[in-house]
Amino acid sequence: MDAGEIAGLIAAGAFLMLVIVLAVPLLKLGRTVDAATRAINDVTDRTGPLLTDVNETVRGVNTALGQVQVSLDGVNVQLAKVDTITEHAAHVTANVANLSTVVAAAAANPLVKVASFGYGLRKTVQARRNADEAREIRETMKQRRKAARR
Repeated sequence: MDAGEIAGLIAAGAFLMLVIVLAVPLLKLGRTVDAATRAINDVTDRTGPLLTDVNETVRGVNTALGQVQVSLDGVNVQLAKVDTITEHAAHVTANVANLSTVVAAAAANPLVKVASFGYGLRKTVQARRNADEAREIRETMKQRRKAARR
């Protein structure tokens, strides 16, 4: 054996060692890929029923939203009626306010006159009573003075 053959044998041995060293990680990588494939298959198997449940839930929500829309339409119709009633009540209130203003204006002038007449009458009666009392007091005083002079 010459030096070239020995070098070839050493190179072949080194290559064999390299293949053995690289084979171990490749085998572990194969097991990892198999485990990932199993996990993906499990997720796929479980996802189908979940998506079915989600679809049923979405259908139920859509049905409920349809019912809510019908209810809101009914509420809107009732609110339109309430708006009409409120508008009519506002007109009635305005008419009553105008009527009360007219009645107050019509009744106020005669009531003021009656109140003024009553006040004047009271003052006159009171002045007469005071005058009568004053006259009686003066006469009583005169009689006492005359009696005192005698």
